[in-house]
Order: sequence, then structure tokens, then C-alpha cells
Amino acid sequence: MDKLDIDRIVFLGRTYAEYMDIFDLDDTLLTKGPVLDCAAGSSSFTAEARQKGFDVSACDVMYGQNSFDLFKKGQEDIRHVFKKFDEAAHQYKWGYYTDKEHVMGLRKKAFGGFIKDLVRNKKSGIYREAELPKLPYPDNAFELVLSGHFLFLYGDRLDRDFHMKCLEELIRVSANEVRIFPLSGLDAKPYEHLGDILEFLSGKGIEAEVVRVPFEFQIGGNNMLRIKKV
Repeated sequence: MDKLDIDRIVFLGRTYAEYMDIFDLDDTLLTKGPVLDCAAGSSSFTAEARQKGFDVSACDVMYGQNSFDLFKKGQEDIRHVFKKFDEAAHQYKWGYYTDKEHVMGLRKKAFGGFIKDLVRNKKSGIYREAELPKLPYPDNAFELVLSGHFLFLYGDRLDRDFHMKCLEELIRVSANEVRIFPLSGLDAKPYEHLGDILEFLSGKGIEAEVVRVPFEFQIGGNNMLRIKKV
């Protein structure tokens, strides 16, 4: 199998520790101001970061569902991905994770932390239903915007124009910086229109660069796109 053959955009998540490596974050950066995790899925980053005192919010198209349906969706998608995983095992590098069970355990841990915090903060505005490329936030609302495992990853079903509109929207709600990971698709190949994206951003006077991060699971998937407003 040439790629992880999943039939939908899945509702999965990562933990705080994974985010710190995926996006090359540190506590100093998180302290600077509000942070948004966009298309956050079932990640526990927001829950764990807020426990540490950081001002973090999350949005996802699925957050409009009730907690029972989200719980069901999260469980189903974890099973769906790992049922297909062995077919594409050659695309993955072991080291950050020890084996498939380690990965699955962290996905379940992230999901558990997320769903508990969502129920606890359902009406607080911390978790908001939102669907790119239209976000319910004012301009420059967040110091840092993170977007993981959505853009570029599903480049086989989300076209280039959609990506550009999403990037414009992520930049709009950021006062300073946007970080996006990964830059490769489900087939582990680099996103084919990345050059066009960089040219598009440069033409708008926006600084963007590909940056190596201390995380690699999908072979070659150790770069993020860092966008800075100038």
C-alpha cells in the first residue's frame, strides 16, 4: 500500500508533549499570548496547556456535535486508522514511538483528556465549532495559531485553492505567527503545491519558511510551515 488508506478526514488527536515536538514549541512561546489550535480534533493539547496556565483555545468542525456522538466518532476513528495502519507501516519511522501500540495508547490518552475537558468547558468558549476557511474569531485574535494533521495531509482531497483560503484565514486571526504540520500527505510525499503556496504568501508580503522540527514519525515528515506576519 502506497499510503495510509483512510476513507475520511479522521477525528484524532495528540497530547501536549507531542505538540511541543511537532510544532517545536517551548513554554516561553506559549506564555506570550493567546494560542489557537485550529482543526484540533481530539487533541488534549488545549486541556493540558490550560492546566499549566497557558491561554489556549481550540476549534474544530466536529465540536458542534454532542459529547456522546463525539465520543463515538473518536473511538471509531482510532479503530479505523489502526486497522489500516499495517498496510502502510513501511512509511513510518520508529524511534519517537516504540511501536503501534504506543501510538494507539497516546491517541487514546489524548482523546480521553480532550473529551473530559470539553464536557467540563462546553459553554466556556474554549472549544468552538468552526470550519475552515471561515473562523468565528476577530482579526489578530491570537498570538500563535497552530494547525496540525489537516492541511497538506489531505492534499489528495482538498485542493490548492482551499489550502490558500485556509492559510489566509489562519493568518487573519493570528497577530504574529502560524505553524502548520505536516507538509506531506497520507502517501508520505511532500505536498505538491507547496512551492505555489510559498509564492502566494510571498506575493502578499507574508514571511513563510519550512522549518525542521524535533519530531518524525512518517518518514520525511519532520518539517513544519512557519508563517510570520511582518
